[in-house]
Amino acid sequence: MSPFNFPFNFPDISSQPVQGCLELDEPLPYLEKTDGGGFYRSGRIKVPGGTGLDLVLYHNRATARFIYLRNCATDRNLLNLIGIDEQEVVGLPSMVLPGQLCMGAERSALIGEAIRFLIGAPILQPTFARFSQQNLAVFPIAREGLKYSVTEAIYDNYGLFCDEIVLDAHHVFNSAVPVLNRSVEFTLFKDKDLDQQQKENIAVAFIADSIASGLVMKEVIARIKKRFDHIQQVEVIAPLATIRGLCNLELCADARDIRVRVHVFETLLNALPPDYYYSAHYNYPGIHIQPDFNREYRDWWGLDGSENWIADTACAGYGWSEAFYSPRKQIQMMNSQLEARHGLTIADIVRRNLRKL
Repeated sequence: MSPFNFPFNFPDISSQPVQGCLELDEPLPYLEKTDGGGFYRSGRIKVPGGTGLDLVLYHNRATARFIYLRNCATDRNLLNLIGIDEQEVVGLPSMVLPGQLCMGAERSALIGEAIRFLIGAPILQPTFARFSQQNLAVFPIAREGLKYSVTEAIYDNYGLFCDEIVLDAHHVFNSAVPVLNRSVEFTLFKDKDLDQQQKENIAVAFIADSIASGLVMKEVIARIKKRFDHIQQVEVIAPLATIRGLCNLELCADARDIRVRVHVFETLLNALPPDYYYSAHYNYPGIHIQPDFNREYRDWWGLDGSENWIADTACAGYGWSEAFYSPRKQIQMMNSQLEARHGLTIADIVRRNLRKL
């Protein structure tokens, strides 16, 4: 696959229109010790006047099941949540479902598998070779980031014991903020267990959370820099990330005097109006490490009654945290968006795929 360039223009991120480009290099193969092979793909977000935001995309068995489709055993409890009667799947041993319907404990296990692969990839190995375990800290952002098991992945790959500092940063409504109408509130930052010397030892921060608008991640980086004076490097573990959110991060002054790099599963996402929170796949082959996986994903979602592709608006996360913590809420949020945009429920779409079998 050749290097890929994707120009973008966001007129409403700042007081001036922001034009820039996403650059993605050719994917490189990587063989993992226990989970098989995959690829990692370096890239960067560039905007005029910026320094360039580094990023890495990853493809392996687990990331593909998370982002695209998965063949799974027919689970009557899951189908009950979706709204499918077990009589509709009699004699059907397995079925194909999108990653959005991998929920609860199953989703936590899958993302843990994917992040073990990510943390062990060659592109991160120089960081673990350069710094000692007392120089590393993981900052999971509640709630979703707590499910990523980044600390466990570091131990599994390198045998290192690093500090874990839980924080809670989330959106709150704020009509004074143009376009997005939300700002960021901090209610928890659990670093009091570390003494001053331990804080001064921290040089690398691993921040765990997905990125939609980028507002939360900007504020978290700024807060970490303020409380940890010797931070040199930030590695953001963001399974889902939008180009708009990454552009917002690249424009952040707090991210410019330290090295920030973002690690993402498979592909970068669009961010849909009006609130730029729902984040769907782009339909550009070059933005996917495995374009055929995205074609199959689009075919699964199919067309609505007006011949619109549902995948163009199907959020890769929908409830984001709810997919881990409240599967029923995840289904409600999916149905709310699908009915508003396409006049369908997730049960309708699952049923028409069952009829293809």
